[in-house]
Amino acid sequence: MAGTFLVILACLFWGMDTLIRYPLVERGINPITIVFYEHCVLTLLFSLGLIPAIKRIGELKLADIFSFLIIGGVGSAIATVAFTQAFHYLNPSLVILLQKFQPIVVIFLSAIILKEQVQKEFIFWAVICMIGGLMISSPDIVRFYDLLRSDLSIVTSDGAIRGYGLVGVSVLGWGASTVFGKRLSMVGFDTKSIMAGRFLTGLLVLIPFVQWNQSLILPQGEDYLRILIMVLISGALAMWLYYQGLQRISAKSTAIAEMFFPFFAIILNWFFLGKQLNDWQLLGGGILIIGSLIIQIKKY
Repeated sequence: MAGTFLVILACLFWGMDTLIRYPLVERGINPITIVFYEHCVLTLLFSLGLIPAIKRIGELKLADIFSFLIIGGVGSAIATVAFTQAFHYLNPSLVILLQKFQPIVVIFLSAIILKEQVQKEFIFWAVICMIGGLMISSPDIVRFYDLLRSDLSIVTSDGAIRGYGLVGVSVLGWGASTVFGKRLSMVGFDTKSIMAGRFLTGLLVLIPFVQWNQSLILPQGEDYLRILIMVLISGALAMWLYYQGLQRISAKSTAIAEMFFPFFAIILNWFFLGKQLNDWQLLGGGILIIGSLIIQIKKY
């Protein structure tokens, strides 16, 4: 139960991230610039964590290097960029809905790569949790349905197909990041080393995506402080809690616990921005809590 609680607590801090990140993006700041600054700060913050890893360089196996490339280069950098770019081609409601398929990727990869057993009972309760997660996103479902009725071409155009591909990259990237992060903890890497390797690899992969011009200069000096606060909350604290939880529970159980992120994001938007939850969202949150608790109690 402790591992699940840590991941859920990480989701709470990830939810706080939205209160700062989305206003920055809405004001026209390039999302890649935001992510780049995040990785710069986090790499510096966890640079001391690289020391134990440096001592193990001679012991690193190709599988370890590949794992760091997945959690950092793919999960932390490419998947984030792909998810951000998807909003240029798809309705945001559709992007958010498609992201709900990430637990399926984690469950599938954890069975193949980590040899985690996936019991029928786990699948049943995982489906229950996903139903709860979809109910939490009921307003997005309604908006997507209205979109289909008004203009079907918006979701079948060439641009939309590119958007589906980008969302697919983000779903696969973040799902694989959970599995390979678990693998690194299983072979003896501690949380600091994993996080340091993740952010450094992510930073190196991000460099080609960055526009090395005036776009790197933020419009307001306060924006640098906002990013710093966001990094400390959602990058440092939340990721530390997440990897501490991941060390204690299976990757597939972690994927279920991660579904609390949109629930917390909606609750925080309700509390701070006055965006109230409807009955379906509240019911979905209750279903998600019950399903997740049963999975942890039964230790599937």
